[in-house]
Amino acid sequence: MHAHPCAQPSPTGRGSNAARGEVTAELAGAPRRLCLTLGALAEMEGALRVEGIEALAARMRALSAGDLMAVLAALLRGGGEHELAEGLSAARVDARAAAEAVAAAFAAAV
Repeated sequence: MHAHPCAQPSPTGRGSNAARGEVTAELAGAPRRLCLTLGALAEMEGALRVEGIEALAARMRALSAGDLMAVLAALLRGGGEHELAEGLSAARVDARAAAEAVAAAFAAAV
């Protein structure tokens, strides 16, 4: 089984690949790749206790700080940033940067 293309390094070995829906955001002091994959969507549905895209979209309109971190972690895993995703609760991540990164990842997937 192959990993999702977003989890693969970009051709240059750095940055993101917009053609694959990846975005790069400065989080915890370094540029990080995020990608909205099917796995990330499923993880978000589970974390936010909703079923389906419409319910997820409605739930995303009013996220708590914990919800935002769960969504961000799912998007980081989608982008191959597993280490930060696993340690996100202890990382120094600015709330505004986190919200902007999540918004950018969803916008890139459209």
